[in-house]
Amino acid sequence: MQDGSKGRVVKIDPLHPDPETVQEAVRVIRSGGVVAFPTETFYGLGVDPFNASAVERLFAVKGRDPGKPILLVIDDLKRAEGIVLAVSDDARSLIRKFWPGPLTLLFKGSSRIAPALTGGTGKIGIRIPSHPVALQLLRAAGQPLTATSANRSGQPGAALAGTVEETLGPQIDLIVDGGAAPGGPESTIVDVTLHPPRLIREGRIGFREVLNCLGLSPTEDHEW
Repeated sequence: MQDGSKGRVVKIDPLHPDPETVQEAVRVIRSGGVVAFPTETFYGLGVDPFNASAVERLFAVKGRDPGKPILLVIDDLKRAEGIVLAVSDDARSLIRKFWPGPLTLLFKGSSRIAPALTGGTGKIGIRIPSHPVALQLLRAAGQPLTATSANRSGQPGAALAGTVEETLGPQIDLIVDGGAAPGGPESTIVDVTLHPPRLIREGRIGFREVLNCLGLSPTEDHEW
């Protein structure tokens, strides 16, 4: 993207996203740009995860340690085909109950997933967001997108487009302002490559809810 377009803010109705605005965001992403958009927790940063230079730029924008992974969002489980090696029974149960929503599941990534996105672990975090703007963006893109929080690493998440503009505006290409994001706890992250699943980060959804969904009881072995 050209410098003159960086940090541009476009308004969008958070409940009924305008298709033209969504398509504009898709065009920016397809050109290798970085777009901020609201999710059901905070604003996220979207790039094409299959564009190596876009992913590299995303790390630079956030000042993120290369060893830290970047999660992806999808609009339908079928989008996970080809990017994860398997979807376990545990994962399917959690998907049925909690997706769309703030539960990120860790899967073993396929060879299509760049090591930078997995933090070198070989595992990729994925969720289906419930925010209408995020969902419409994903449907229009027709592919997974990144959705790491729109902030500098180590700083609080941004619930307002204005906060994103103040902190990252000159470094990104487009901010889709869908009003205030809910904020609060981030998504819960659970590793479903193991049985029982392992808690990586407890957020909006309590790990007890995750275990109850699977008919499991909390124990020390569950590492929560």
